[in-house]
Amino acid sequence: MRTVKQTDILTGSIPRQLLVFFLPIWFGTLFQQLYNTADTLIVGNFVGTNALAAVGATGAFVNLLVGLFVGLCSGAGVVVAQSYGAKDLDAVDRQVHTALVFSVAIGALLTVLGLLSAEPVLRLMGTPQEILGDAALYLRIYFLGMIPQILYNMGTNILRAAGDSKRPLYFLIVASLVNIVLDVVFIAGFHWGVAGAALATVLSQIASAVLTLRCLAGSQGMPWHLSAAKLRMERTILTAICMIGIPAAAQSALYNVSNLMIQSCMNGFGTNTIAAWGVYGKIDFIFWMTINSLGIAITTFAGQNFGARQYDRVHRGIRICLGMAAGITVAISVVFYLAAEPLFQLFSQDPEVITVGVEMMHVLVPAYVTYVCIEIFSGALRGCGDVRVPTLITVVGVCGLRILWLVLAVPVWHSVATVELSYPITWVLASLLFIVYYKRGHWLQRCIAARHGA
Repeated sequence: MRTVKQTDILTGSIPRQLLVFFLPIWFGTLFQQLYNTADTLIVGNFVGTNALAAVGATGAFVNLLVGLFVGLCSGAGVVVAQSYGAKDLDAVDRQVHTALVFSVAIGALLTVLGLLSAEPVLRLMGTPQEILGDAALYLRIYFLGMIPQILYNMGTNILRAAGDSKRPLYFLIVASLVNIVLDVVFIAGFHWGVAGAALATVLSQIASAVLTLRCLAGSQGMPWHLSAAKLRMERTILTAICMIGIPAAAQSALYNVSNLMIQSCMNGFGTNTIAAWGVYGKIDFIFWMTINSLGIAITTFAGQNFGARQYDRVHRGIRICLGMAAGITVAISVVFYLAAEPLFQLFSQDPEVITVGVEMMHVLVPAYVTYVCIEIFSGALRGCGDVRVPTLITVVGVCGLRILWLVLAVPVWHSVATVELSYPITWVLASLLFIVYYKRGHWLQRCIAARHGA
């Protein structure tokens, strides 16, 4: 068995290790968001409100398909983290090769699904006719970059599972700079409109995938040696990945189905509301990338420490991560609430879009803190291998109730605020369920028995 230097996740100060692991993920996610934010800023200022609405109208559908397969990638991250924590390095090597082949297969499938379903889904969502053509064109070009996007996501899951959250950050910085430069050239220079925005995103995704694969192939001190001869899908490893990844994918899909319904509801309020909702998503992402980065950090932390049988450290890490997440969330909420108008003015100069957007922020921002328990508890439980009950809580408590609210409440109280209220109502319920399950659900004993037979 090969030896490798162990990461600090298993030792030392928990707050420090969580923070050291979290920050590169956060900055990496920030630069990843620059892909779409650059599109929005440049399209909004150089093309116009209709083009801005066209790009915004694609977000829910993109998140649905991409999130489904990125959920499967997260299963590989958990499997690798547990084996790495247990120092079963030969298993890690086989898991990495299986995961990479798997990512090419699901990336190809996602490309086909996206190309075939782009326009029909946009019509089903009630996308206004004046932006339908541009929105469909953006999607078709965007989905051509699915294989490199999934390869990048799989590669970063592998690197982070082994405790390396820095190099994925470096790759995304390069890719984001490529995207921004190409946005300026294609949109402001060549006047290619939404097609230029989509093409710039695809080329930047290819850059990030190439850098990630090159890193995996040449990693020093890591418990794998990438070789074409070993690139195959082992059935037992693929099963282990899917046991964790499929519930995560289903959870992501249902989240995004509900968001797709919300986008459809927003489409019924006209182009200005669609544009405002799209811009809000770019601002709102600061919160989501922060809480999701903490979720990734606690997933890897819990996975490695669970694999090393350090169960007390798992519990302490969860409590500390909850405190960190709550404090950061409150700070973000205060800034967003007070600075709503100038934030919107960065993306659009249309006064009607700004007015609608500020109202959106003032409804949703105060409720951010109610989501913290969902992300941290589900991430920690997933890291230990417990995915079924957390998925059920999320599916029923968040997605199911949200869809019910949209079907029953919105037709009665037909307003943008009623649509938005579907978020805090479901977050509060799901958070309460997660707290009860974490305290009373005997989840750790079941995970230990399943992993170690004890």
